[in-house]
Order: sequence, then structure tokens, then C-alpha cells
Amino acid sequence: MIALCLSAGALSATLSIQAFTLAWMHSVEKVRWEEDWKIEGKTLRLVEARIKGMGAGMEPPEGAVFREGSWHFTPSLAPMKSLNLSHSPYTKGYEFCIKDKCQQLTDFLPHIEETAVIVIEACER
Repeated sequence: MIALCLSAGALSATLSIQAFTLAWMHSVEKVRWEEDWKIEGKTLRLVEARIKGMGAGMEPPEGAVFREGSWHFTPSLAPMKSLNLSHSPYTKGYEFCIKDKCQQLTDFLPHIEETAVIVIEACER
């Protein structure tokens, strides 16, 4: 069975899920950004993104629709083998949501180092 693996250095966690939302606050504009991801085979596919506002580097693309307080759009991004997230004082706010229940991404990888790279990928369980 394909699952989702999170890792940062020697730390790792495996989750039996097929979809998740990654959310964070934009470091400059302080506006929430959300991305819905699905596991497809051994890749991750970005299904939809939402932005709660506009500003520096956050302009919704052509075709985005404003509803329920956010700009909704489907990014044109090919499926990816992994997501690499920088963990720093500026990006500590990543939230990982499963079925509308959100918690800090670092809750899955306790004691993560300040400068670690968090890798999210599909993996065999």
C-alpha cells in the first residue's frame, strides 16, 4: 500500500493517507495559503490551491475564482516525486491537514533542527 512519508534528517513518520492539505502564512503578507495534494501512484499531485488575499508574490492566476473568502485555482504543475520544505524561523508555521483537522507539520517530526529540510513523498508502507 502506498502511504505518505515525512522525513527530516534522521527523523521520519509514515501516514496511511491518500490526500492532505499543506497550509502556511505568507511570511510578508501574513495571509493564509493552502494547497490540496493527492497521492497518485508514487507521486504527489497538486489538486487545488487557495489564497486568502493578494500581495507580494501572491497574485492569483488567471481563471482563479473568489469564493468562501479565498481565491481558488488549479496550479499547472506536473506530479512530483517529493516536496522539499525549508524549516527555518520564517517557515515554522506549516500546517498539515487531514480531513479538515490541522496540526503543525513539526508535530509529526518532533525535535527537528532549525535548518532541516522536510521531505514529503509517497512511499510504500
